[in-house]
Amino acid sequence: MTQPGLDKPLTYERIFRFWAPLAGTWMMMAVVGPFLAAVFFKETATTENLASFGIAIAFAFIIEAPVIMLLSAATALVQDKTSYLALRRFTYALNAALTGVMLIVLIPPVFRLLTGTLLNLPDEVARLTYGAMVLLLPWPGAIGYRRFLQGTLVRYDMTKRVAYGTVVRVVSMAIAAGIGTRLFGMPGSHVGALALSTGVVAEALASRLMAAGIVSQLLAGRRGREIPEKLTLSGISAFYFPLATMSILAMAIHPMLTFFMGRSRLPLESLAVLPVVHGLAFVFRSLGLSYQEVTIALIGDHAENFDKIRNFAVGIAVAATAGLGIIAFTPLAEIWFRSVVGLSPELAELALLPTRIATALPALTVLMAFQRALLVSSRLTRPLTGATVVEVAGIAAILAVAIFGLNVMGVVAATSALVLGRLAGNAYLTRPCLVALSKLRAGSS
Repeated sequence: MTQPGLDKPLTYERIFRFWAPLAGTWMMMAVVGPFLAAVFFKETATTENLASFGIAIAFAFIIEAPVIMLLSAATALVQDKTSYLALRRFTYALNAALTGVMLIVLIPPVFRLLTGTLLNLPDEVARLTYGAMVLLLPWPGAIGYRRFLQGTLVRYDMTKRVAYGTVVRVVSMAIAAGIGTRLFGMPGSHVGALALSTGVVAEALASRLMAAGIVSQLLAGRRGREIPEKLTLSGISAFYFPLATMSILAMAIHPMLTFFMGRSRLPLESLAVLPVVHGLAFVFRSLGLSYQEVTIALIGDHAENFDKIRNFAVGIAVAATAGLGIIAFTPLAEIWFRSVVGLSPELAELALLPTRIATALPALTVLMAFQRALLVSSRLTRPLTGATVVEVAGIAAILAVAIFGLNVMGVVAATSALVLGRLAGNAYLTRPCLVALSKLRAGSS
C-alpha cells in the first residue's frame, strides 16, 4: 500500500507537507459555515431558521453517510486501471441509490411522518426544513463522486489539489449565499442549503478536472502498480460494507440528538445552539479528521513508519484540544458566539457550557482517525461497525438518562453524550488495532 513517489525515508517534515493541504481542506470546510453565517445568515438568524437548517443538515448527513469513506477506500484501493474502474462503478451505483433515498424522504407524506410524527416539529420549522432539503438534493451524489476522486489524488501524492478543490467550494458557497440573500431574499436556512449544494457540486467538477491527468494515466496503464489479485465489485463490497455501516450508524447520531433534544428542557433553544457549538468544535476536530488518509497513505506496507505517524498524531491532538480550550474557557467564547456567529445574549450564554464539554472531542477525533486508518490499512474493517454500535448505544443511553431522568438541558446532554460515547468507541477499538498493527508488521496485509 505504499503510495507511488512516497518510498523515501519518512520524516516529520514530509508528514507535515503531505498532511497540511488536507488539514487546510478540512479547516476551510469547518470555518466556511460560521463565515457565511457572519456575512449572510445573521440577518435572518431566527431561532426557527437555525433549527430548521440544523435539522435539514442532519437528514442530509445521514443520507450521505455511506459515501463518506470513499475517500479512504480510494486511498487504500486504487492501485491500477482495474481497481480504479471497479471502484468508480461502485461509486456511481452508490451515488444513484442515495439520491433515490433523498427523493423518497422528500415525498410529502414521508416527510410529514419524519418531521411531524417522529420529531414533533412546529409547522414553520418543518416548512423551512423541507425547502432546505429540496435545495440539498444534489448533496449525496456530488459528495460521493468528489470523495472518490480526492482519494485517488491523495493516493498519488496530490494533496494540494484536494485543497484547491476546497477553495473552489468555498468561493462557490460564498457566491451562492450572496445571491440567495441579496437577490432572492431567501430565508436563512434556504441560503445555507443553497450554498452547501452549490459548493459541493462545484468542488466535484473541479476535482474531476484536477484528476484528469492521473485518471488518463491509470486508464492507459502508465501509473500505478498492477496487482495480481484483481479488485472486483464483490471484493469492494466486502471491504466497504463495514465502512458504510459505520458511517450510517455514526450519521444517525445527529437525528437521534434532534429527537432527544426536541423532548428536553429548552428544546427549541437547544436545537438552535447545537449546530453552532458543533460547528466551532468541528473547526478543531477537522485537524484530526484530515489525518486519517495521511495514516493510510504513509504508514507503509509493513507499518515501518508507525512510530512517526503516531507521534505526529499526538502533536495534532494536543494542539487541537488546546485551541478549542482557549476559546471555550476565555472571553473569546462570547466574542465568537455574539460577534461572529450573531447569537442573541441568551443563546450565547446557553452555548458556553456545552462548548466547554466539547473540548475533549478534538483529541478523541484524532485517536478515532488513527484507529480507523490502521484497520483500513490492514483490511480489517469489520470492527469499525462494532465500535460505532458501542458509540451510538452509549450516546442514546446517556441522552435518555440525562434528559428523561435528570432533566438536563438538551444541548448540554447532547455534548456530554457525544464525548462519552466517542470515548467508549475508542476503547472498543484498542484490541482490534493492536491486531491490525501486528498484521501489517507481519506483512500479511
